Amino acid sequence: MLRMFISIYVFVIAGNTLAADKKIIAPAGTSLDLPFSPAVMSGDFLYLAGSIGNEPGTLEVPEGIEAQVRNTMDNLGMVLQEAGLDFSHVVSSNVFLSDARHYQAANQIYRGYFENAPQIRATIQADIAIPDALVEISMVAVKPHLEKKIIRPSRMKVPKLPNSWGIQVGDTLFIDGVTSRKPDTYQPMYGDIAAQTRQVLQNVGMVLEGAGMGYENVVRCSVFMNDTRYFNQMNEVYRTFFTNDPPARATVRGKLMDPRFLLKIQCTAVKDSNRRVVVAEGVPRSSSPYSPAIEAGNRLYLAGFVGRGTDGNVNGDIKDQTRQALENIRTTLKTAGMTFDNVVDVMVYISDIRFYPAMNEVYAEMMPNPPPARATIGAQLMSAEQLVEIMMTATR
Repeated sequence: MLRMFISIYVFVIAGNTLAADKKIIAPAGTSLDLPFSPAVMSGDFLYLAGSIGNEPGTLEVPEGIEAQVRNTMDNLGMVLQEAGLDFSHVVSSNVFLSDARHYQAANQIYRGYFENAPQIRATIQADIAIPDALVEISMVAVKPHLEKKIIRPSRMKVPKLPNSWGIQVGDTLFIDGVTSRKPDTYQPMYGDIAAQTRQVLQNVGMVLEGAGMGYENVVRCSVFMNDTRYFNQMNEVYRTFFTNDPPARATVRGKLMDPRFLLKIQCTAVKDSNRRVVVAEGVPRSSSPYSPAIEAGNRLYLAGFVGRGTDGNVNGDIKDQTRQALENIRTTLKTAGMTFDNVVDVMVYISDIRFYPAMNEVYAEMMPNPPPARATIGAQLMSAEQLVEIMMTATR
């Protein structure tokens, strides 16, 4: 039954217009009844859903990480081509591997698709919804007329291609998944969680400075930690960098490619003097180190929402928590004058990948048709009772 839900291909007609400036992108002849679209074009950005290495037109994946990465990239390439783009237009990607030991082999294939086209990326180990799938990759790309400005801070050694410290497109800066490294040599700087968090965020600050921005311009961060027990200590340091109106954020457990690194942080920043925090009506501002949502430009960046009820507790099974998390998001969208129809991109983390079909059932009931692009992985959340965390991007 699980395999009925998993192909990352698509189920709507290519070019189906949802509203002004929001369009589903899908190669023809790949329709499947799934609660997400392969890609959504909104404004100048194309949001590509998580793709796996399934054979075109089937739910089968080949054996071996090399073959699966090649298939995954070819599947993503089909969607890019349908949008009139190619891999040179990709600015950001997230690579989820079922086993960190596949990293070198996966990277060898992945790099071949980018040649001299840099982008930013975060790679972690996570559970993937189909048992035989070894990799899932999601991406963000931009229209051809936009310049991809590579951010090369003078005090930071340039990473090996195709990675960059940052890619700036207009007023938006995509920052690489940053680990604790000495900036001028790119050598690892191991230490405790406080030391590594501080080094990571100092490096983020240097990238921001290189783009003419500061911490106040960050709209969202994704934090991947090797061990959930470090959560409070990480937060103590994190707060010192984002002191006012902190960015939206999701934090999950994700094994890093070098186990001596304790965390990785990937950020997006936007230069917009009208940047504002969005808090649902009737919900008091909290002392949390992240905001529920940040609006900047014409986009709303929502934090990872869990199934926390009005009583402040997280209760129920995966269906209950998925429904509550989506209701919490709906309320925040409403405060910003939006609905689920404005959502273009979704990231779902579930604490047990076996919850995937049940989560999908509720998700499909509540989201519009056709739905936004989405990636879903299995990753432990920051407290044991939390079963699902959902992060979204919406556009006006």
